[in-house]
Order: sequence, then C-alpha cells, then structure tokens
Amino acid sequence: MTSAASAHITGESQSLRYLWLYALAAAGGATAYMPFLTILLPVRVELMAGGQAEQVEWLAYCFLAGAIAASIANIAFGWLSDRTRTRTPWILAGLVSSCGLLLAMALADDLPILLVLLVAWQVSLNMMLSPLAALAGDTVPDHQKGLPGGLLALSPGLGAAAGAIVTIEGLATADERLALVAVMVAVCVLPVLLFGRPRPMPKLMRPRTAEELRDPARQGRYKRGVVARMWLARFLMQIAEAALFAYLYTWFRSISPDFGDDDTAQVFGGVLLVAVPLTLLVGRWSDKAGRPIFPLAIAAAVTAIALLLMASAQTLLPAIIAYTLFGLVTSMFLSLHIAQTLRVLPLPQRRGRDLGIFNLTNTLPALVMAGLSLDLVPRLGFPGFFTLLAGLAALAAMLLFTVPRTDQAA
Repeated sequence: MTSAASAHITGESQSLRYLWLYALAAAGGATAYMPFLTILLPVRVELMAGGQAEQVEWLAYCFLAGAIAASIANIAFGWLSDRTRTRTPWILAGLVSSCGLLLAMALADDLPILLVLLVAWQVSLNMMLSPLAALAGDTVPDHQKGLPGGLLALSPGLGAAAGAIVTIEGLATADERLALVAVMVAVCVLPVLLFGRPRPMPKLMRPRTAEELRDPARQGRYKRGVVARMWLARFLMQIAEAALFAYLYTWFRSISPDFGDDDTAQVFGGVLLVAVPLTLLVGRWSDKAGRPIFPLAIAAAVTAIALLLMASAQTLLPAIIAYTLFGLVTSMFLSLHIAQTLRVLPLPQRRGRDLGIFNLTNTLPALVMAGLSLDLVPRLGFPGFFTLLAGLAALAAMLLFTVPRTDQAA
C-alpha cells in the first residue's frame, strides 16, 4: 500500500473543500496586488508625472520602497505568526488594513503621498500574505501538496483577470476600480477564514529534530546546495518578472501610444489564464517522471529566448507574441517553484519565518530591477534592459540544469 493511500485510510488527508477554499484565498492574495501594481498604480503615476522619464523614475521609487517594506514585513509577520502559533488573526488583520489602505490611494493627490500610502499598504498586505502562505504548510500533508500546488497556478491568472475586469472601459472610474479590487480580495480570502475548518495536522506542526534532518532518506530533499540553487534561480527569474510586472504597460505604450491600460490588462490576464492548464500538465508530468527541477530549467531557458525577442520587437504584434511566450513560461516556472518550496523547508516551528526569507526572492528582485531601470532604461531603452534580463534568465537555467538528478528526489 502506498503512503498516500495509507494516509487516506488513517484520516491524515486534508479535506478537498478546505483545499479549494485555500486556493481561492491564495487567488485573493494575488488579486490584492496584481491589478494595482501592474495597471492601477502605473496609470496613477502617469497622470501625476510630467512625462515618460519622470513616470519611469517614480515607478522605480515606488517599487523600490514597496519591495523594502514588503521584504521586512513578510519575514516579521511570518515570525510573529510562528511565535503566536496562530495564523488566522494575522491574516484577517492584514486583509482589513490592506483593503482600507487600497481605498485610501484615491485620496493621494501627489506622488510623495502616493509613495507613503504604497509603503503602508505593502506592510499591511504582507501581514496577510505571509501567514496565509505558511498556512498551507501547516494544514496540507506532503502527499496532497500536488493539488494545492497546481491550484496555486490559478492565482496569477485570476489576479490578472481581476485587473482585466476592473479596467473594462466604462465599468468604473479610477477610484471605483480600487474599491472593486478591495471587494474582490475580501470575497476570496474571507471564506477560508470563516468556513475553512481544516482537519488538524499535528504531524505537520511537530518540531523537527536535528537527528531527523540528518536522516539519509531526507537528505535529497533538504540538501542545502539544491535549496540554495533553487533560491538563486528564482531570484534571477523574478528580476525579469518584476521588470515586466512594473513596466509592461509603459513598454507597450512606448511601442504603440494607442495601446491602453485595458488592452494591457487583457493581454496580461489572457496569458496567465492560458498558463494555468500548461502548468498543471507540466507539473503532473514532473511528478510522474520524478523530475521536479527539469521543467524549471527549461522554463528559465525559454524565458531568456523570449526576452531577446522582446528586445528586438519594434511593432506591436511581435511585442505581444514575445511577451506571450515570456508570460507563459515565467508563470509556469513561478507556480511550480512554489510547490517545490513547500516541500523543501525542513522546520515546521519556523515555517512562517523561513517562507518569509524565501519570499525575498519575490521582493529583493524589485530592488534590483528598480536600480537597473533607473540607469539602463533612460540610457539604453527597453531593448538594452531586456537583453540584460535575458542574461539573468540564462544564468538561472544553468543553475538548474546542473542540479544532479539524484538530488532532485523529494
């Protein structure tokens, strides 16, 4: 009898109802930041700035300050939720405060005030996101992590879809769009807090000893070199992803001034929705083949190619095609990478803190991207910027391709 089958018989599996509610909450987390950071914030900065140069500069400042705040807050609230041995109150407090601050963005009448509100919003948002991420490790046993891992691929797509919905022409004003996003987030996150009722998983919360970590059967999973390569590869890939996250709208507008925010949202959302079935298929193949890292390496290599195509694009259609390829493979990479991270972190008693440290691969790239964009975009334009990003993606592919297959077993 397999361990998974045994777990089902002994009642060690989490309910499917809870898994779906958790996936919905994770999608709510993506909805909280994707429409705002990719579309709504750049549009507000464009309206306040005195031209494209000032727009790029202020967007860089916004993402720089926001990334610093998010990095610190994610680790801090993960650690606090570890120490208090509870996640739900932190998630709820973060939900309420982040939605309130999102609504307050409508009151900002100049760029410095918008920047201050953005930093406060990032802190409150990560009060919700950090404990929410740790909650999956607390409640979902290893033999079921494939399902939530696949469902998490829905989060970027649904977050992008939210952006496409709120930017439908004539649906809402700029301020009403912020309110629509806040309502969507609450609708997604509240059900798991109010009705989730996960089955207790005491084995997942039991502190792991040094002897257990030295167990030869576990050393492939917890081998430091593999974890370090995965961290660094994601860090490099996220620099490229963060750049497109921040400047996709601006880049499309530099190629075609008639390309609006609703057009950008539809392309962004469509790509991520198409990426969902692709991610599920590739993830299922990697489980059957016992090759969890190989698809990540392939995705990083194709990302490098897509960025070179974007660097050479001079008209709208080639730009959309190149970005579509980029969006598909990076979405697949990031979703599958999340599933692997949930399996390799070894200490349940520090799960929230450790996920916060791993989350630096999401926030620190924004700092690097902001510094690069302030220097390279004004001097070399987007083609030079994208060429550099292609080199970083190629390095990430090399890191993952050189992981021995014997070290990839979970």
